[in-house]
Amino acid sequence: MLKRVFVAPDPGRLRLRSALRAVLGIGLAVVLCGAAGHSLVAVIFGGLAALLALFTVTDPTVRGQAVTTALFPAVGFPVLALAAMLHDYPLARDAAFLAVVGAGVYARRWGPRGHSLGVLGFMAFFASQFLHTVPGQLPELYEAMLLSLLASSAVRFGLWCYERRLPPPAVVPPLNAGTGLARPTTRQAVQAMAGGAFALAAGQLLSQDRWYWAVGATWWVFVNTASSGETLVRSFRRVLGTVIGIAVGLGVAVPLHGAPVPTAALVAVCVFGIFYTAAVSYTWMMFAVTVMAGLLYGLLGVLDPGLLVLRVTETGVGALGAVLAVLLVLPVTTHATTDAWIERALRCVHACTAEAAARLAGSAAADPAPRIAELELLLGKVRVSIAPLVHPLSPLRARKERARQVVALLDDCAREVRGLAAVAADPEASHDDRLTAACRRVEAAVAALTSPEQVAGRQRVSLAAASHIPAAEPALAHLHGLERALTELAVPLRDSGRPPLISA
Repeated sequence: MLKRVFVAPDPGRLRLRSALRAVLGIGLAVVLCGAAGHSLVAVIFGGLAALLALFTVTDPTVRGQAVTTALFPAVGFPVLALAAMLHDYPLARDAAFLAVVGAGVYARRWGPRGHSLGVLGFMAFFASQFLHTVPGQLPELYEAMLLSLLASSAVRFGLWCYERRLPPPAVVPPLNAGTGLARPTTRQAVQAMAGGAFALAAGQLLSQDRWYWAVGATWWVFVNTASSGETLVRSFRRVLGTVIGIAVGLGVAVPLHGAPVPTAALVAVCVFGIFYTAAVSYTWMMFAVTVMAGLLYGLLGVLDPGLLVLRVTETGVGALGAVLAVLLVLPVTTHATTDAWIERALRCVHACTAEAAARLAGSAAADPAPRIAELELLLGKVRVSIAPLVHPLSPLRARKERARQVVALLDDCAREVRGLAAVAADPEASHDDRLTAACRRVEAAVAALTSPEQVAGRQRVSLAAASHIPAAEPALAHLHGLERALTELAVPLRDSGRPPLISA
């Protein structure tokens, strides 16, 4: 797991820059809150607000990121006030917390901005339980949040806005087909509320003071997941990361006894770890979060080994609540989700091919580059969706092998499409009439794999032998390679003699 984190590709060193900027932005926010004379509780809340602003705001444009950050107080203030007002009314507080959980997950239907504001709403309520907020503290917490957002925004949008020098990223719309309970975000909102209710009840049986850790575990398991399989894997990784973090916390956070300077330094290291590992390893991100939480408890003067053990137990309860919810309440199957992403990837393969062929035919308006970028994102979605099948603990060996075969063949398609686009970008490349016929065969192959009207496994593409492709015609070579990969992909996806890829 360590190897995967530290040798994972980091094009443009974006993960490294994001992590360093987060340490700088959050550090500045904490210093400003401290200089303003705020209490330790307010300083911690301000640091959390800055962390969320830098971590969860992922709009594709800098302008969109700034707008989402500016909306944070509009969501955070009322939720924080609600939590503080209900502090002494447990039943009403619990009902409000579950409503915030459901609304936060449902907000994903509005894309990155809805996701960011939904996470902020949940974390505002969660932080209120963590810090035992009462109404008299609200003005100070509001001021700390505003100061922290200004500080983190000054770093993100002013001092170090490296995104302005990057090309606009490709954006893949989420799988939000359907209405009502047919919409995945609606089903997951119901699941999150059901899992949260189980976690809340079980967590309170374990501890009347720290029950919110169980609800938090359920919530974060649901974040960025789209199917039952993804949620199961994420639950396992959350518990594993927490256990490792507790083991390290016992050896690091407890001996410090809340000493300010070394604790602040280690919190900065944890912040760096959260941002640097989030994109490649949920386990190590949770490790960093757990160690940081232990250090913050040390600053508050309530840390002891028993509390860390309770954290593991509450996390396990929360993960169990998420697992029960996704399996028993309106399940969003891995099969349906993976099939949807594979179909979109295949259609994108065809679109890339059509753009490249049009460019070779002399169309100056045709440009396969944006489609190539979209295809890369879609393949990433396929890998995430299919990850439960290829997980080392998956007992379904046959389907695990078929899943790996699907991913490998999709990668072959992407490689051939990238090669075709590179040839099309050459101004000296000329059109060959055989390109049109080859592109039509690619279109037919994609239709055979994505059209529900086709008979499974019976359509095949007639391929020319690769050995007869002249070396001087690389475009045709890439097209024939693409045809071959699509044809082979029909076997694990549509073979009538086997069950569907994901379903039981």
